[in-house]
Amino acid sequence: MTAKTTTVGDTVSSPPSKIGAVLRVTSGNFLEQFDFFLFGFYAHYISKVFFPVDSEFASLMLTFAVFGAGFLMRPLGAIILGAYIDKVGRRKGLIVTLSIMASGTLLIAFVPGYASIGLLAPALVLIGRLLQGFSAGAELGGVSVYLAEIATPGHKGFYTAWQSASQQVAIVMAAALGYGLNQLLLPAELAAWGWRIPFLIGCSIVPFIFILRRSLQETKEFQARRHHPDIREVFDSMLKNWQTVLTGMLFVAMTTTTFYLITVYTPTFGRTVLHLSAADSLLVTLLVGLSNFAWLPIGGALSDRIGRKPILVGISLLALLTAYPAMSWLVANPSFGHLLAVLLVFSFYFGMYNGAMVVALTEVMPINIRVVGFSLAFSLSTAVFGGFTPAISTYLIDLTANKAAPGLWMSFAALCGLVATLILYNSGGAARRGAGDGSDSSVARS
Repeated sequence: MTAKTTTVGDTVSSPPSKIGAVLRVTSGNFLEQFDFFLFGFYAHYISKVFFPVDSEFASLMLTFAVFGAGFLMRPLGAIILGAYIDKVGRRKGLIVTLSIMASGTLLIAFVPGYASIGLLAPALVLIGRLLQGFSAGAELGGVSVYLAEIATPGHKGFYTAWQSASQQVAIVMAAALGYGLNQLLLPAELAAWGWRIPFLIGCSIVPFIFILRRSLQETKEFQARRHHPDIREVFDSMLKNWQTVLTGMLFVAMTTTTFYLITVYTPTFGRTVLHLSAADSLLVTLLVGLSNFAWLPIGGALSDRIGRKPILVGISLLALLTAYPAMSWLVANPSFGHLLAVLLVFSFYFGMYNGAMVVALTEVMPINIRVVGFSLAFSLSTAVFGGFTPAISTYLIDLTANKAAPGLWMSFAALCGLVATLILYNSGGAARRGAGDGSDSSVARS
């Protein structure tokens, strides 16, 4: 077969291999998520540098509130940047999201502490988080839709799962850096300046990721569309499909809550609640990231074969019934091995559910608002459920004096996911529309 030259924007190149395209688009997703979650991983140290109050609980709550504030910006980023991507194309839009994320990360990496510049320090950190959140609001949707649109027939779930899998590489790298720093630096050095090293590493690889993402080609499905809606048309279509977006928000709740519970919150939970060492908590996070990476493509591929609904219903039911008992057992028997065992079970839930859910979410959205609809549903869920999981978990433990209380929050999110799945896959549900606009027929199976 002869390669045909294709013009995309200002670049002309031969169509890359599918593997190359997946690596190019997910490399940017990896960087964005690496930068985004570093803040949660190093919340304990950030709280001391930027929010030095007498109460450790208050200091952590302020830090997690700023962490969560980034998620409040996600819906705004989803609407503005998502609509932009639906109008101008996946390639150009994803370069813009990367630029904004890099700006926020640079700001956080170089802001002096509270002791040096007072209240300006937490204010600048907040601005950095808001920039990161604004960018991430459309990044996940843009990458997921790009992967869905380049997927080979019958493998859309498998392809789309690599969006989330790239995040797990970011989690593993961030946790590995944290573990290494804990071994190499004294606690005082880590608290004073060592926590900034991963942020600086993230900044240093930005130019390389820009080169990779600039070499992306536009998807054939987007190029084939005769009409690309303007911003007003996108917003009008969003209003007409608001029920699908809100149901999609509940659909994502299981994913976002479980993910932030087993990754971002784990170092803090292990250290402050279970009283394990920081190194042990980060090692668990690293292993959970590897487990997530393995289960996600399996969940996506299995949904291509048996349909999305059986996986989504089965996993959400399991999580609903077992999350709290598992957490109760853990806090009654705290140890490295028990923490790892419980989180690996939760990792299985996350990987299988998310592997099927992400592709299903691209399928339920009308094609002309595929990115903005996906991004808004995902961002609203992250803002309401996932992003505040560390803060809510910390608050629930303090309110109830029950260290297993985060399991109740996870069970509630699983219930939301179960209800949304049943709504989307009812006899006249939106999920069945997916098969009519180029998505796999498996989405219509029950």
